[in-house]
Amino acid sequence: MTHFLFNILLSLVWALASGQISLLSLVVGFILGYCVLWCAQPLMTPTRYFRRLPIAIRFAGFFLWQLVLSNLRVAYDVITPHLYMHPGIVAVPLDAKTDQEITFLANLITLTPGTLSLDVSEDRRTLYVHAMFVDSPDKVRDSIKQGFERRLLELLR
Repeated sequence: MTHFLFNILLSLVWALASGQISLLSLVVGFILGYCVLWCAQPLMTPTRYFRRLPIAIRFAGFFLWQLVLSNLRVAYDVITPHLYMHPGIVAVPLDAKTDQEITFLANLITLTPGTLSLDVSEDRRTLYVHAMFVDSPDKVRDSIKQGFERRLLELLR
């Protein structure tokens, strides 16, 4: 966490040194700060920061892509005269164990249009998800397990 804070500090220093505080200068400063910290790794305490940041960027890209796809699918279903949705509730077995992992996964599913996390079982091993397009419960279950949950656990563990 301290490496991330150093990286934020270096991006602010870069933005101030460049004379303009804008989103572009902060992003450039963050990238340059990351490079500086990466080069200074032997001088600092060991950390997982340099392994996690690329994973976090890939995760954000994956989530944004899923957000766009689900928005398009729901919008298409709304504007066409024929309804293509087959709503249903799917029980998804969880590999996520901690409250943080389960909450983050449930929120990601709920943020994606067309899906809604309903409940977690008492033993915290199953997440119940309502989906608009359930052609096959196994496909929905696999898309959540291999998409959101796998990438989320890779990021958090």
